[in-house]
Amino acid sequence: MNDISAYPLTWATIYPRTSQHKRQTARFEVGFSVARDDLLNELRLLGAKNLVISSNVPLRRDGLPYANFREPDDSGVAVYFQIKDKNYALCCDKWLKVKDNMRAIGLHIAAMRGMERWGVGSVEQAFAGYQALPPSIEKKWWQILGVDVRASDDEVRAAYRELAKKYHPDGGTSPNNDKMTEINAAYEQAKQAGYKCGNYNW
Repeated sequence: MNDISAYPLTWATIYPRTSQHKRQTARFEVGFSVARDDLLNELRLLGAKNLVISSNVPLRRDGLPYANFREPDDSGVAVYFQIKDKNYALCCDKWLKVKDNMRAIGLHIAAMRGMERWGVGSVEQAFAGYQALPPSIEKKWWQILGVDVRASDDEVRAAYRELAKKYHPDGGTSPNNDKMTEINAAYEQAKQAGYKCGNYNW
């Protein structure tokens, strides 16, 4: 699982993506830090090892996502872990905010752990359908936007606008929800990269 990045998001291929316009507002009444800490606690109680929480939220020095950040266009969260040397992945992008997708995964794990507590089955049985395949090789943001990695802010912005004109589900010449989700995620990563190195003025 060494090839799985915590940032930017590495999505498990066993899960279909939710189009941006189909994502919903959740009613989980917890903040990001609570959702993150509760998820980590559920994974600890599960006995999970080699944890990776992957999202489009920049990371702190300890490898955990920052609690204060600008909400990315792609709010998906993927959690990778091992139980008894088997790799598992849980992903969620149903909700509009990263914290809510993180919360949903934590609650899901809590429910799955209940199977063992209630004597209905084992943890291994509960997670049998979530075994992770090796992540596919994903394109970098500059490859998706069709620019050079050293492109200027104007070039990146122009490339994004041209792609949006073509693929945006509302008015694009070739509307494609999945493609536009990928483009938005790439643009978000470009902005994050620019903010870190100071090359762009967004």
